[in-house]
Amino acid sequence: MNTVLVELRDGVRTVTLNRPEKRNALDATTLAQLGEAFSAAPAADERVAVIRGAGPVFCSGVDLRERTEQRQTPGAWTSVEPVFQAVERYPLPVVAVVHGDAIAGGAELALHCDLVVAATTARFSVPLSQLGIALSWDLARKLVEAAGPVIAREILLLGDLVTAERLAQLGVIARAAPPERLEAEAEAVVERLVANAPLSLRAHKAMLLRAMAFRSGIDHAEADALAQAARASQDAQEGMRARLEKRSPRFQGR
Repeated sequence: MNTVLVELRDGVRTVTLNRPEKRNALDATTLAQLGEAFSAAPAADERVAVIRGAGPVFCSGVDLRERTEQRQTPGAWTSVEPVFQAVERYPLPVVAVVHGDAIAGGAELALHCDLVVAATTARFSVPLSQLGIALSWDLARKLVEAAGPVIAREILLLGDLVTAERLAQLGVIARAAPPERLEAEAEAVVERLVANAPLSLRAHKAMLLRAMAFRSGIDHAEADALAQAARASQDAQEGMRARLEKRSPRFQGR
């Protein structure tokens, strides 16, 4: 079964996360298929790519059940960074249409797109501090870049849900529309992109990526070491088990 569906029509490539029964959680198969979808060169008649989620949830992040079955060492984790970077570096504009909740890796996936159009009722969060896990430098950098330091602190340190309506008001995402108007709003954005000059879109996308690339050169070895230690900790195992068992975690700081 394909957990990522890809369709090209009228210049629009639509990439749909297709694990609705698992809230579109990103398991290794889904990550591999998503990476393939954005690693290939765009078709000659393609103008824009759109990411969606099947079912009521956009994406609930990495598959915690799969993660708890892996050995809790940094090398055992299926890395999401190369996949999200492939989305971000896709040479054409990428639009995330977020109709439902975007949690952890789901929020990061949306923020790696050029434009996010979301339902006002959709909620975003990165609750890793509640799970005993920590973002890598690349993912934390992207969150700060998209949200700014104040909102990034709230999202990362508290880990609570934030509505798309508030994020749009703060300029973190491009647009938020009532659920009944989401499709019309998303279609209007996509149609505008399709109507624009393709060479200009490619040039401006490349310029935007280059303008923000300097942050990648910041020394982050210590930060990544701390994140890896958190991911390999007993607290991380406890946090993920607690979330799957729908109970409060008992963190010990080790």
